[in-house]
Amino acid sequence: MSTENLTTQLATLFREAKEAHHEAFSDVDGADPDWPMWYADYLHKRLCTLLQASFTRSELVYLLVRAERELALEAPGAEWSRYYGRFLAGRYGVGAR
Repeated sequence: MSTENLTTQLATLFREAKEAHHEAFSDVDGADPDWPMWYADYLHKRLCTLLQASFTRSELVYLLVRAERELALEAPGAEWSRYYGRFLAGRYGVGAR
């Protein structure tokens, strides 16, 4: 799979997780200071499968927080799900293994 296709699939998965997260936290309009832990639980198996990689939920929490911080520094205003997809594809995608 090309890096671009992988990035697109990852971005789609992140958008799906966002919708599920907002539903789970609808009483507070999606507000959740511990969102990386929720996302890691929701996405762990799917990301390991899609990326053909093995990492713990704790590692995924770290990667999500790092992606969030890098996005704020390197590409503020960029579409977050695509940025996160590119972030993970760059680490686990084609040629990264």
